[in-house]
Amino acid sequence: MSRRNIELLLLLIASPIVIVLFAMLVVTGGQTLSVETLAVPLGIFGSFLVAHLAVRKLAPAADPALLPIAFALSGIGIAFVTRILPDKALSQVVWLFAGVVVMIVVLALVRNLDKLANYKYTLMVVGILFLLSPMLPVIGHESGGGQLWLSIGPFSFQPGEIAKILIVFFIAAYLAANREMLSVFTWQVGPFHLPSLPTLLPLIIMWALAFVVVVLEKDLGLALVLFSVFVIMLYVATGKKLYLVVSIGLAAIAAVALYSFMGHVQARVAIWQDPFADAQGAGFQLVQSIYSLADGDLFGQGIGRGMGGNPIAEGGIPVAESDFIFPVIAEETGLMGAAGVLLLYLCFAIRGVVTAARAKSDVSSFTAVGLTSIIVLQAFIIVGGVTRLIPLTGITLPFISQGGSSLIASFIIVGCLLRCGDEGTGVDSEMRQTGTIGSHGANSVLGRVALGKRLTGTMIIYSVLFGVLVANLTYIMVIKAPEYQNLPSNNHTMAREATMERGTISTIDGTVLAQSVRQEDGTYKREYPAGTLAAHIVGYTSQKFGSAGIEAAYNDTLRGEQNFASFSDVVNSLAGIQTKGNDVTLTIDATIQRAAQNVLEGQVGACVVMNPETGAVLALASSPTFDAADYESLLTAAADNSNDSSELFNRATQALYAPGSTFKMVTLAAALQDGVATADTMYDSPGTLDIGNAPVTNVKKRNYGRITLEMAMWYSSNTVFGQVGVQLGADLLVQMACNFGFNEDIDFPLPLATSLMPDPEEMTTWETAWAACGEPVGEHESPAGPQATVMQMCMVGSAIANEGALMQPYLVDGVYNANGERSFYPLAIKLKQAIDKDTAAREIEIMKGVVTEGTGSRAAIDGVAVAGKTGTHERGDGEDDSWFVGLAPADDPKVVVAVAIERGESGAGAAAAHDVLETALEVIGAL
Repeated sequence: MSRRNIELLLLLIASPIVIVLFAMLVVTGGQTLSVETLAVPLGIFGSFLVAHLAVRKLAPAADPALLPIAFALSGIGIAFVTRILPDKALSQVVWLFAGVVVMIVVLALVRNLDKLANYKYTLMVVGILFLLSPMLPVIGHESGGGQLWLSIGPFSFQPGEIAKILIVFFIAAYLAANREMLSVFTWQVGPFHLPSLPTLLPLIIMWALAFVVVVLEKDLGLALVLFSVFVIMLYVATGKKLYLVVSIGLAAIAAVALYSFMGHVQARVAIWQDPFADAQGAGFQLVQSIYSLADGDLFGQGIGRGMGGNPIAEGGIPVAESDFIFPVIAEETGLMGAAGVLLLYLCFAIRGVVTAARAKSDVSSFTAVGLTSIIVLQAFIIVGGVTRLIPLTGITLPFISQGGSSLIASFIIVGCLLRCGDEGTGVDSEMRQTGTIGSHGANSVLGRVALGKRLTGTMIIYSVLFGVLVANLTYIMVIKAPEYQNLPSNNHTMAREATMERGTISTIDGTVLAQSVRQEDGTYKREYPAGTLAAHIVGYTSQKFGSAGIEAAYNDTLRGEQNFASFSDVVNSLAGIQTKGNDVTLTIDATIQRAAQNVLEGQVGACVVMNPETGAVLALASSPTFDAADYESLLTAAADNSNDSSELFNRATQALYAPGSTFKMVTLAAALQDGVATADTMYDSPGTLDIGNAPVTNVKKRNYGRITLEMAMWYSSNTVFGQVGVQLGADLLVQMACNFGFNEDIDFPLPLATSLMPDPEEMTTWETAWAACGEPVGEHESPAGPQATVMQMCMVGSAIANEGALMQPYLVDGVYNANGERSFYPLAIKLKQAIDKDTAAREIEIMKGVVTEGTGSRAAIDGVAVAGKTGTHERGDGEDDSWFVGLAPADDPKVVVAVAIERGESGAGAAAAHDVLETALEVIGAL
């Protein structure tokens, strides 16, 4: 196929992108698809067909991909300007048509770029005058913090857009005439050879010009583009890497000087470093941009459904149609769409470099490099700025941003690149053409090869730049997105959540704990009708304070963005069609949960109930608790330091307690499993016993005489278990604790603190004895231990009840879509085999005696055998924490409960466990 036929084919391939974008805007706006509603994209496509015909006549050998890429990018731009600012969409379309006309005029008038070299100094002067013209009084004016505009009556434009092109023409002509001189280093400084001062003068002038632009016009973006384009062109012309080093050095000097003396630059850097420090002030635009990007995820919110393109009052981004149009695109098309736009720019860069390689003269080649660099660098700088990769500079995104000056300049560049490409006449002719540069044809061919290597290096640089952009986008839109979305200040998430019907959260027996209620204005309010019931589990979701609990852990599921139950759910999500979120059913039983909360009422502590065979959590209570319907007042008081918000602290999963004698379940398991002792092994149990040159004492220093290990478990003898701990040794004791989940991060929907044991290498004999009794007394680099959550001790009891198998705890029983279709079934996952089956059976037999003969008598239930272990931790202030871990029916345990009550009376834990166990057994039909 000819180049022009390929161009036509590419235009046809690109047209659906533009037309579909507009079609989705039409559908989102509630209109009907028709020729009238799609007149704009069809008109744009028609204008590019006209441009194609003009190129076919005026530049038949030009690159075939540049015009289709420009069509795709400008079509995307018009679509999103229409989305963001419909009132200016018509004028942007007019500017687009004007740009296409100007591009055709450029092709018609500029037939030989080499002739422009005769006017290079004129072009330089005019370019500089254009660049500095906004400083003129009356007609020059400031906008967006930069002195960039000229206004004559109702008409205004940015002369800097045209100035960049004129300066590139001058640089290309200058380099073509002087590249040999620039490549020869004649100035010797010690062992180094450097370019002469006259040779370095252009570099210094461009550095100074960029510096002046920043100082006088406060335009960091334009200065950066000008200087960077010049450096790239200089490298391509000479191949001298020293110029790159010198340029980076000059840029560093300028950066330090500008930062030191200009408050404008300092402000930009400060915003870049931490935009959230002044999220409602100077950092507002960038923060809103980050929120939009975070909402985009992989596939976006859907065209017309993003928040960034809305009015500012509804979560929009200021000046979104211009400087910040890219975050709007990313939010609505997702990472895939945003990366696709960047890929189009990279394709433009590739075709620009290919054009430079094909150009028949140095002037054409260097011009192609410079003009391509303008587009590529502007895209990198603005996208890098709005994504917080580099400080924000406020330049436009070529072809896409709203604004006539930028659009006209972009199409002038396309016209010039097409002319550069049309002048290339094939490899053989290129070799003959460049033969006039050197004295021998062979040398000229080598020069073309060298140029090709430099262009390849330039293309690698472009690729790296866009690769970094995509990596940064992935980091923000996928990796960091949940963190940004859960920020209390994220008004995007707040506004979107208000219009979204989240799914319900309910107990396994049907009690609704959280639901979304539609308000008169069409928004939804989250309500918690069960009050205090399971409040720590459910958590909250707030436009002001973020989210917690299951509301946070299953946020995407409740929003209908995960756990799809049907193919239509997937399609709706990808299309951005908002439906009711998924309902989450917990493993919690409302009756058991109420019993757990009731036994803790008026006290400080926690209670966890589990099914030992599956790991399902049947109840999880923490006291004091809170009314979920009134969580905002607690959080507000906490923010004002008028309340310690202790009600919000989940003591079942986040508090680390000394487990006291309940830890003897672990010690006993180690002794039985490893043959250190049996139930009948005899020990002396004095009230006080020195172990490791320090005392270990029984509660109230009771002397039990000579008793068996089984009896020591019944009576909770510290002096016996201290001896057992020494027999086991620190290594074996810690290892057994780890078998039950200590020192391990357990996956759980709610924040779960890691239960701790010390490094056995650091444990003394006395510490090991007390650790075997459940008391952390060590002082060393590793944490003292044991320290355990109530959840952890419930897991210990569950492993013993489940023939030694420790199961993964879980809280969600099922997820259902709006049609009641189930998408999630829990799996009973075995974490590890803590102890063998025989050891577990022997331990249960011993623990039955704790309830029938020993310290746990208050946990006894008529008609049901209960096995358990009490625990008492002396707090050191004269009061004790009361513990109990129980399992029933003991012969085939179906329920395990763990209770810890701070400053509880003796036996309080066992009494509380009795009520919860009895209720749970009634619920499951085992009583």
